[in-house]
Amino acid sequence: MKLLLCQNVDPLGIVGDVVEVSAGYARNYLIPHNLATEPTDANVRKLAEARRIAEHVRAEQRSQLKRLADALEGVEVTVRAKSNEEGHLYGSVGRREIAAALEEEGHHINPDHIQLDAPIRHLDTLSVDISFGDNLTSSIKVWIVRDKVEGEDDSEGDEAASSGREADNYDGRADR
Repeated sequence: MKLLLCQNVDPLGIVGDVVEVSAGYARNYLIPHNLATEPTDANVRKLAEARRIAEHVRAEQRSQLKRLADALEGVEVTVRAKSNEEGHLYGSVGRREIAAALEEEGHHINPDHIQLDAPIRHLDTLSVDISFGDNLTSSIKVWIVRDKVEGEDDSEGDEAASSGREADNYDGRADR
């Protein structure tokens, strides 16, 4: 079924596009939500100005995303994660953790743009692609490093400190 889009619909197109969709999708979603209408000449003329504005906005967004993709090219981020001695993570590192590490570096990225086949479950250095759509991609290097576990390296200092704290809290009464 051919329909004229009244609003931008991400997987289909922008305002003013004539698209071919299944009858059920048109009847149950697009038409009831006023996202599409019949592609008559009057409707096409009515949406011509909205299409021009949508194309202008889309061009601006694309240029911003292009600048962001260029700025991200070659960026390296470090994600700290707890792991065992063999380098296997106790949890995993996914899109959100990588996006948070990029945020700390000053790059605001939506986690959905980060392309990971599966969550990372071991210490590693790998190249991760970031896709912004419209054939705009960038590649970053992600370092998954071991997070220092509490009490691991300074175990002697921690024990001395804790025994000192226990002595400070002792009020002289015998335990009952």
